[in-house]
Formats: sequence, C-alpha cells, structure tokens
Amino acid sequence: MKFNEYTYSHMEKQDIQQQVESFKQRLETADSYAQFKAAFDELDAYDQKLESNVTLCQIRHSINTKDPFYQQENDYWDQVLPEIQSNFHQTDAVILQSPYCEQLKKDVPITYFLAKEMDQETFSDAIIPELQKENELSSQYQALIASSQIDLDGKVYTLSQLEPLMTAKDRNIRKGATKAYWGWFDQHQDDLNKIYDRLVKTRDTMAKKLGYKNYIELGYKRMYRFDYDQKDVANYRKQIVDVVVPIAQQLYERQTKRLGLDQLYTWDEKVEFKEGNPTPIDDIDGLCQSALQMYQELSPSTGTFFQYMLDHDLMDLEAKPNKAPGGYCTYIPSYKSPFIFANGNHTNQDVETLTHEAGHAYQVYCSQDIRPSECIWPTYESCEIHSMSMEFFTHPWMDRFFGNKADAYRFAHVSGAIKFLPYGALVDHFQHEVYAHPQWGPLRRMDRWRQLEKQYLPHKNYEEIPFLENGGWWMRQLHIFMDPFYYIDYTLAQVCALEFWCRKDDHVLKDYQHLCSLGGTLPFRQLVKAAGLIVPLDPGCLAKTMKPVYHWLTKAKY
Repeated sequence: MKFNEYTYSHMEKQDIQQQVESFKQRLETADSYAQFKAAFDELDAYDQKLESNVTLCQIRHSINTKDPFYQQENDYWDQVLPEIQSNFHQTDAVILQSPYCEQLKKDVPITYFLAKEMDQETFSDAIIPELQKENELSSQYQALIASSQIDLDGKVYTLSQLEPLMTAKDRNIRKGATKAYWGWFDQHQDDLNKIYDRLVKTRDTMAKKLGYKNYIELGYKRMYRFDYDQKDVANYRKQIVDVVVPIAQQLYERQTKRLGLDQLYTWDEKVEFKEGNPTPIDDIDGLCQSALQMYQELSPSTGTFFQYMLDHDLMDLEAKPNKAPGGYCTYIPSYKSPFIFANGNHTNQDVETLTHEAGHAYQVYCSQDIRPSECIWPTYESCEIHSMSMEFFTHPWMDRFFGNKADAYRFAHVSGAIKFLPYGALVDHFQHEVYAHPQWGPLRRMDRWRQLEKQYLPHKNYEEIPFLENGGWWMRQLHIFMDPFYYIDYTLAQVCALEFWCRKDDHVLKDYQHLCSLGGTLPFRQLVKAAGLIVPLDPGCLAKTMKPVYHWLTKAKY
C-alpha cells in the first residue's frame, strides 16, 4: 500500500472522549492485573489509531497548507486535541494511582511512568484555552511562512526556493537572493512579532495557571527532561562558549580566506568554497536511488528499511508552493510507517536532510514494536542522536552524491557541525531570556537576540541588512515559535554524533543500531551511555570530543 492510499478518518470529539472514558472505567474497576493490563494494552492500541489519524492530517496539511479539507481538519485538531488531552490526563492518573501500577512497572519501561508523572504536572482543564491558542498561533506561523511569494529578477520564489540562490557561486546572485530573503521577513516582522508575542504570553499564562513562576520550568517538563535541568543546560552552554566558539571563529576565518574576502558578509556565510558549495549530481529521484544503494551496503537492516520507504512512497522531499517550511520525520502507527518530509532545493542540504531524517525514520523502524507505543520514540535530544549520527555514518558514500566534490562536502559537513553548536546554544539562551521576561516587547526581544549573538557568533557582519543588525534573525527559526526549548537538543545530539564519528572501532555501527532499537525505553543519559558515548552535559565532554575533531579539521586541505 502506498502513502496516498493510507486512509484518514475524521474522528468526532465526543466519540473519542467516550472511548477514553470507557478505558478509564475498565482500568478503575479491574479486579485482577490481567484485566487491568488488557485494558491498558487496548487503550494503547486505540491511542495508536488516534495518533495515526492526527499524523496523517498533519502530514497532508504540511505538504499543501492550502488544501481546504486538511486545512479544516488541522484547525479542528488544533481545537480538539487539548480538550481530549483532559480525558487522557484523567485516565493516566488512574493508571498511576492503581494498585496494579507497581506490577505494571515490571512490564513497561520506566520512561513511560516518568512521562506520565510529568504530564500530571503540566496539564489541567484550566489551560485548555491556552493550549488551543498555542496550536492556533503555531499554525498561523507555519501558514505565513508557507505563503511566502518573493519577486526576484522577474521570477517568484518561496523562502525555501530562494536558498539555492543564497549559496550561488556568483556573489552578486547570492547577495541579491539573501537581501530578498531577509526583505520578506522585514516586511512581515510586525505579523511575526505579534504571533510570537502572543505565543510567549499564552505560554506564560499557562505556566502561572499551573503554579509555576514562569514558562521555563513548565517547558522543561513538557519536553520530558527526565535527568537534567536548567543548571545543567546553562553549564553546557558555557562549555560551548569556552571550548567551541573559539574553534568556530577559526573556521570562519579560514572560510573568509578561502573565499578570497576581507570580511565575511551575511550573503557569504552559507558558501564554503570560492568555486561554490558541493551540490548533488542527481535530482531528488536520483538521490533516493543512490541512498538505497548506500543503505543496502551500510547494513542489511538499513537496506531493508530504506527499500520499505521507497516501496510505500513514504517521502515527500521537494520544495513547492504552499508547502510548509523545514523538514521532519514522523510515524504513522497503524501502518507501521515512518514518513519523511523535506524541502529539497538542489543544494548540499538535500543530502544532509535526507540522511538526517532517514536516521529518525530508521530508529522508529527499529523500535516500532516497543509497547506501550509512547515509548517507541525517545525524548527529543535522544531522537536527534539517531539523525545526526546517520549523517556521519553515511560519509563514506558521499562520492555517489557529490562526485569529485565529496571531500569538500565532508569537510563542510564537519565544519558546519562545529559552527552549529554556538548557534544552537544561542537559540536556547535566547528562549530562556524571553520566557524569564514575558513582559518584554518585540524590540526588547530583538535587542537581546543581537546581544547574545555577539557572544556566541561574534563574527556576524550585517552590513546592508538593518533588519538583521536590529536582531531579526531568530524569526526564521521555526522551533522558537512552535517547539520552545527544543533547539538545545540538536546540539546535545550533535556532540554525540561527533563522538560516534571519532570512534574507529568495529562496534560503532552495532552500538548505534542498539541505540536505535532501545527507542524511548531509557532517559537521555542512560541511552547515551548504552551507546558507549560520553554524556555531553558532563564537565569536560566538549573539550575531550573537540580535540580529535579539531585535529582532523586542521589537517584538512581546505
């Protein structure tokens, strides 16, 4: 069965609520563990059905945000999901308070209970209006970005379609494209600021209704941060400033010299080489066929997985009008199908995104039989280890994608991983500042972004683009709007991926595959250790990890 044959079914709120209530009653009245466990398992199966319908709606809406049916259904779920969350919340409480709970802990991963306990602390019926508003505003942001229509030299582009021009070999082309790209954000900054301002205040209200000082603590619990806290993250960000920022600045200086420039301007940052960045030698279909051969050679398991993705049309990879921004991998439980969404635009990012999202998809493919189904995925920072590590595991096959530019791609990829860490820490630091000061207005937030940018990315030169000099860059970062506090997760995972890349032992791929098979059955720190890696939050991890990476970069010819 192909993806376009997967059936979406509208589900009425009342029917869902009645069904969940019936499971709640069965769990409450069970007079044996066998009865309790049967109700628990059937609830999980029903949850998979519900999740499959919601996910199908979200995928099809993101592929075409103007599709009237899925736009209407997406709006419906934005309103309904917070309301039915109340029913699940009550049912979860019954499970946690049941006399059979201790026996259930012998059959179910500990992370299930950790998550459910946090859920009890992050929801009440009182915040349903705020949850609905949060969903509505997030959809508004996504729709606004997807609607972008930018005139440049007689042609019309979306933001995603402009990006190849922003990395053009011809400096005048990329300068014009970069100015047009940021010009769109400048023209829409009032709308973007209003959406974000309302999101911040909505989340702050939510936190205060639940008894928190501000959204930060609530946000951490919503992210299921089981085994680290704000202090751990702040110390980790300091490691990045002390260890990584100096290395990144050296890389920017090398880049400036390679390009033959006196200064690196905004329109130069995305270009690593004077002759232009490596670009894929094939179109999207060709990339997929090369990827299939690559994954078949990497291991039998990865080959079978990617063939499944192709056979069922479980990827939508090309940028097109009205398509939502970004890339993601999700999972449709009823069909045991991962799904990869991307906005390919014939840049090196096409390969990076494909391997990244394939890492996510491979993990959920490996762990899909874990029950309850909520433990198939780990928490976000652990999820990103699978994806970012896959980018590095596929390095030996880059010749198939980039031909004689493969070495240049590999250098740019490793260099980019280092440059990314300060940016990821900046995004996280900014969000902590914003949610600690929800009363700030748009100008104060933009000013604070620019101040932090000078700490984490001191090389930034925004001459001729006043919107960026005034602190507007963050408006392009989807996660800041839609997934608060997510972004530091990418940096934690990036460090783990670099640890995998530095390892030369025969067991490294087996350790990675073992990590994938564990899914979400352990908290972050335990998963990292199970993969034979050092936890990035631990003191000294970054200094130890960066040493071999820095050595490799200094030996590279670029």
